[in-house]
Amino acid sequence: MGRFIAHRFLSVIPTMFVIITLSFFMMHAAPGGPFSREKELPPGVMENLLKKYHLDESVPQQYLRFLGNVMHGDLGPSFKNKDFTVNQLIAIGLPNSILLGTIALSLAFFCGVGAGIISALRQNSALDYGVMSVAVMGISVPLFVAGPILMLIFAVWLKLLPIQGWITGRSGPAALVLPAITLSLPYFAYITRLSRASILETLRSDYIRTARAKGCSMPVIMFKHVLKGALLPVVSYLGPAFAGIITGSVIVESIFAIPGLGSAFVRSALNRDYTLIMGTVIVYSLILIIMNFVVDIIYGLLDPRISYK
Repeated sequence: MGRFIAHRFLSVIPTMFVIITLSFFMMHAAPGGPFSREKELPPGVMENLLKKYHLDESVPQQYLRFLGNVMHGDLGPSFKNKDFTVNQLIAIGLPNSILLGTIALSLAFFCGVGAGIISALRQNSALDYGVMSVAVMGISVPLFVAGPILMLIFAVWLKLLPIQGWITGRSGPAALVLPAITLSLPYFAYITRLSRASILETLRSDYIRTARAKGCSMPVIMFKHVLKGALLPVVSYLGPAFAGIITGSVIVESIFAIPGLGSAFVRSALNRDYTLIMGTVIVYSLILIIMNFVVDIIYGLLDPRISYK
């Protein structure tokens, strides 16, 4: 296990190198630039801007300069947010996105596994059909529809929760409830379906029949024997889900006016803010790689049959 962890850590370096290289050259291959306008800037002003940000150099020179800065932890200045560096913008938005994503994924995991257990134990009952119907709705209804509906019900009609804002505002932690529920809906649906199918398959295993024959109660069978093996598909889903729930939270962040990194990423893409685009790509890639690494470790702990050589 120790050698596996060391190898996976070392593999992060070439993986990130490939991601940074491809992203950098693909971004510069697109037409336009960060200072492109409908009304062209005077040639002297444009020349000074390009020189200030080293955009007058060749693309390979810009790449080597950017790569050297990244190795020192400097992602450069933002072309559009002139009072901030990319490091500062990421430091402002990323914690908010991680907090929202962590709460949403935790909610989806515990509620989804619980719903999957109930649905599997009551297979083909009205309760099973009801849980699966909710799961299908969670997958089918887009977030930009679910968010305003929840906002209308709980904020406008019932007046129980704030419409928009963040925990730093006057609403406090209550501002997290609606965006976290909205963001968790599709992940809750997938986890419910995964856990139900996996639990049903595990319940039909020989060792579960043996445990029943020994007189073990259903709670003991479920929590001691079934879940440890049945959660493997769910755990493997959590790594990409965590990365996806952070990178894909831009819709929820826009609806509920959350100052997260997702909205900054969209603005950087629209404004062709090269450095901010690259900074967010690097951060999102690291999150995805790290979460997949953590999932591999948890996978081995849950299933002793898995060995890493």
